[in-house]
Amino acid sequence: MEKSEEGIERVGYPNDAFFKDVFSQPQHAIAFFKTRLPPAIVAQVDWPSLEVLPSSFVKSGLQQVQADLLFAVNIAGRDTRLFLLFEHQSTVDPTMPLRLLGYVAEILFKHHKAHGLPLPPVLPFVFHQGPERWNVSTAFEDLFQLPDELAGLLPFLPKFHHALLDLTRYDPERDKDESQLRCVLQLMKLARERQLSRYFDWLVGTAAEALPAGLLKTILLYALHTDSDLDVEKIYHKLSPNPELKKSAMSVAEKLIAEGLKKGRVEGMEKGLEKGLEKGLWIGKIQTLEDFLGIDPSSSEVLDPLHISELEALHQGLHREYERRFKQG
Repeated sequence: MEKSEEGIERVGYPNDAFFKDVFSQPQHAIAFFKTRLPPAIVAQVDWPSLEVLPSSFVKSGLQQVQADLLFAVNIAGRDTRLFLLFEHQSTVDPTMPLRLLGYVAEILFKHHKAHGLPLPPVLPFVFHQGPERWNVSTAFEDLFQLPDELAGLLPFLPKFHHALLDLTRYDPERDKDESQLRCVLQLMKLARERQLSRYFDWLVGTAAEALPAGLLKTILLYALHTDSDLDVEKIYHKLSPNPELKKSAMSVAEKLIAEGLKKGRVEGMEKGLEKGLEKGLWIGKIQTLEDFLGIDPSSSEVLDPLHISELEALHQGLHREYERRFKQG
């Protein structure tokens, strides 16, 4: 899948792509786990030692197994390793403990093959992005639902449960997360509820000016990729009172226009002619500006018959409207 410079996949599953892009950065992963794991565990972890590991495993039958994110850290002041398995989930899955058991087993088999005993602990954590509440058990043994007369079998069954953050129950006003993490979690919650316009009202009222410019750009791109019905002009004006947010919004706007230029190059090269390449450049730029301005993009069938001078004039008119709305905002 094609990726933007900020790490958001252009097609496919933007929620999962955003999750991986943000939490594959150690500072965000550390901030998350510090507020979500038991305090006694947090105190024993050597957080600067956290590293992101390859999350794909190959089973004996050459069937690839892909987890979302996998981390390793040192614990207890020595070389003991703790593996943190971080799984993004958009739907409620009652078989999640079974799936996680498969991942945990692969991690342990791979570790044993390389290092032998003892085995390291593996802590599986599910990040649920809704929209329905997580209403199934997190305990593996509950998958069996044994009657009371067979309870004697329980000691022979694997026993573990996975940690869970259910974003449908997330309240940023009651949470103790740092400001960057709160902005990310609130965004992912409201994205699934299709309330991203409300998110930007909330964002302006937070300490958003403290967010890194790169994270602000990633947030804006994710929002635009997640909800194609967003009114970009309204979003821009909501952010305008905050200079840092306004600056990031303008940067994203310029990036989208540049991507339109790239798209135009691709379309033009497909035509195979120098004249077609030039026309493809203008078509891509026009369609991107129309989309950004909230205008239904003209189809290639409509634009193709136009002379290059007509396309250039059309683009100039659109760009003047873009500058009027946003650069003087």
